[in-house]
Amino acid sequence: MSKTTHHAADGFFLSAKQWPAEMEKLRKILLDCKLTETIKWSKPCYAHDGKNIVLIQPFKDYCALLFFKGYLMKDPAGILIKTGENTVVGRQLRFTSVKQVTDIAATLKEYIKEAIEVEKSGISVEAEKPAPMELVAELQEKLDKIPALKKAFNALTPGRQRAYNIYISQAKQSATRASRVEKCMPQIMAGKGLND
Repeated sequence: MSKTTHHAADGFFLSAKQWPAEMEKLRKILLDCKLTETIKWSKPCYAHDGKNIVLIQPFKDYCALLFFKGYLMKDPAGILIKTGENTVVGRQLRFTSVKQVTDIAATLKEYIKEAIEVEKSGISVEAEKPAPMELVAELQEKLDKIPALKKAFNALTPGRQRAYNIYISQAKQSATRASRVEKCMPQIMAGKGLND
């Protein structure tokens, strides 16, 4: 990429406060792999033939490279990280130094090649449906009694449902669990998560 071209992502990298050197190093590797650079979700995104392959993500504690279909990759080095308990498809590589990026550069290029092959193959991910969550009795009773509450609860993301269920179930006594359900009802009805 010549210095004279102003690319949409240049501004992102120039203004990066966290992990600027690590992200520049990742960027160079990704561009060497002939990926197209754009900005999506306010982050540098790299695509092949119009299909998203990876995203650079700066976080407080590390800089990450997110493989959109990491779940379908072989991961022979065992370095891909599942980003959260409800994540099905995406997988991350995390970095806290330029040396880590440099040390893994060759492996990274192999992973990118594989990610491109996965995308080209057209395989789609059959999301594993998480086992249905066993709701705490006091919450289940309220949901059964109040159809509007049940509808609002079911409209929440699985992670938000789980957070409420865990919070309520942590109370040792039934009366406390019931009072926690009451306390959470307005937020559930508003379509909000426990910590929103």
